[in-house]
Amino acid sequence: MLFMVIERFKNRDAKAVYQRFNEQGRMLPDGLTYVGSWVEDNFDRCFQLMECDDPRLFEQWLMHWRDLGDFEIVHVVSSAEAAAAALSGRELPKAVPPAGQA
Repeated sequence: MLFMVIERFKNRDAKAVYQRFNEQGRMLPDGLTYVGSWVEDNFDRCFQLMECDDPRLFEQWLMHWRDLGDFEIVHVVSSAEAAAAALSGRELPKAVPPAGQA
């Protein structure tokens, strides 16, 4: 399953996030895979695409980063998958929300 992680840097302090990343890496638990990310040009938010089969893995990862940002985790599907589901009238797969996001 794919997830868009929307991270809002506390005080727009991206430097603190990048310093920790340079010192300790991404600190992902096994089973949670980083796909790519994009940062707003004003350092307000970062959008990270991640993949995993168990959304509860986000809780383990967020323990390392919550002091530097606020996070929203959104289950996403490709546009092609969404279009196929919409045109056929079928439901899209649902993910169990990570703890604290129900």
